[in-house]
Amino acid sequence: SRPSSAAAWQTPRRCVRWAWTLCSADWSYGTQLACEGVLVRRLRGRWVFAAIRPGGKEPGLWALPKGLIGSGEKPDETALREVAEETGVQGTLVVKLGDVRYVYTWRGERIFKIVSFYLLRYSSGRLGDLPPETAHEVAEVRWLPLEQGPQRLAYGGERDMAARALASVQEGAL
Repeated sequence: SRPSSAAAWQTPRRCVRWAWTLCSADWSYGTQLACEGVLVRRLRGRWVFAAIRPGGKEPGLWALPKGLIGSGEKPDETALREVAEETGVQGTLVVKLGDVRYVYTWRGERIFKIVSFYLLRYSSGRLGDLPPETAHEVAEVRWLPLEQGPQRLAYGGERDMAARALASVQEGAL
């Protein structure tokens, strides 16, 4: 059965167990666990967040940095790593924002994906200074106004989490 508390989502093993239960009736599902970071900072008196245009996507398509959880890696560590790799800046963990679950098809295989989102606060670095090994994944990186995140991000789950990040900032979480 589905975990009943947010704490149950802290370890990937529990996520996999829930995904297995959900999808075990249909052996064509694979499972992926990923994390995204909503990295925010105050710039010229307003809150902004780091947005990326993934490589190969049309101009104007904005997304959040994300990636699969590495072997032995905790979900919050994945969010911090992916933000650094895809934006060039470092952040510190503030709070987990929530999870999004969906199914998609890749090369004929149905994939069940769980994405955990974290609110991160900028700590250092220069936006766009990407490591050479990941620079090909990102076409553009930009600070966007946080209040525009729920409208400007391309994907529904990311828009929802940007709205949660905005609410957290407005409530004084930072």
